[in-house]
Amino acid sequence: MNTSHDSRGLRERYDAATARIAPPLAIVDMDAFDANAAAMAAAARGLPIRVASKSVRCRALLERVLAMPGYAGVLAFSLAEANWLVENGVTGDAVVGYPTADHTALAALVADPRLAEAVTLMVDDVAQLDWIDHHQPAAGRPVLRVCIDLDASWRPFGGRAHVGVRRSPVHRPVDAVRLAKAIAARPGFRLVGVMSYEAQIAGVQQGEGMRAGVIRLMQRRSFTELRRRRGLAVTAIRRVAPLEFVNAGGTGSLSLTATDAAVTELTAGSGLYAPTLFDGYDSFRPRPAAAFAVSVVRRPGPGIATVHGGGWPASGEAGTSRLPTPWLPAGLRLTGMEAAGEVQTPLTGDAADSLHVGDRVWFRHAKAGELCERVDRLHLVRGDVVEAEAATYRGDGRAFL
Repeated sequence: MNTSHDSRGLRERYDAATARIAPPLAIVDMDAFDANAAAMAAAARGLPIRVASKSVRCRALLERVLAMPGYAGVLAFSLAEANWLVENGVTGDAVVGYPTADHTALAALVADPRLAEAVTLMVDDVAQLDWIDHHQPAAGRPVLRVCIDLDASWRPFGGRAHVGVRRSPVHRPVDAVRLAKAIAARPGFRLVGVMSYEAQIAGVQQGEGMRAGVIRLMQRRSFTELRRRRGLAVTAIRRVAPLEFVNAGGTGSLSLTATDAAVTELTAGSGLYAPTLFDGYDSFRPRPAAAFAVSVVRRPGPGIATVHGGGWPASGEAGTSRLPTPWLPAGLRLTGMEAAGEVQTPLTGDAADSLHVGDRVWFRHAKAGELCERVDRLHLVRGDVVEAEAATYRGDGRAFL
């Protein structure tokens, strides 16, 4: 985190850059964004990074990072989004990170041979192949590229415990080979990749104290198990199909996942904006790059300043970690009674009495790209000026999820 001196400097820069723009507004500090991109590429140890588009949600910034050394391709969060990114020239290589049941987007995919060559669908069950064939029979469409989602969760104690997210049912190497053979035997599909996202490693910050030690131990043991299991699965699948890529990892595990010999590319995106959920990671400490500002509109009493809006929570397990954090000026905090509200957010702390009606308070979002669902543009700040504006997906009139 920034020292108070650094915080004062940032606040002055951001206030000056956006002085003529009425809040609420969102910015991306381009010096921090570029520095984060370079640091992520260095952490990847030579492996290419596929950009997680859900963590960016802005075409211009996706194009910017994809033009940098060390980055190649997009991991999209829906088929409609993947189609749109390819159609608009953002990428020619989009892997859909999740299985689809969007028959409209599927129809668009099979109607355009260019899309069919550029987009890879995610599967973890023969039922998903059945669904595709039902809506677009193999005889009347191009061959579709598919990727197997290998479950990366850790199941210690003989499988009696589950550590990680609930994603794919394909956990054991034998499960992966069974699905790979089913794909290979099925007309109209071509198996080109394997993905496994170790959320319990890449998506969990270590923090401090006793709990941090437990998390670090869990992550070490989980990765040891996953590296062995993923290696066996990939070796076996390669006997069935000549894979183009094996994708894994996330911003929080780049340097660790890069040591897995079975992995040919990584995925990351959140580290570009550096939301608050990344403040407690051991291996990667990006610079805060994205923030949003709202205006002080009330002073209801000593030690309290109230801003208009501010209630932009993040997805995931409900709790304070999903709330936006008042950042600039330093020394503000949410109240326990109201937290971050839909139309107003009272703030307390040492800095509250220094604020006046019309002043700005800068917040950081808990997650990365979800901020872009709240605004139609990002103001790209360099120094103390806005050097450009970039439409978010919302600004482009797109709402994919």
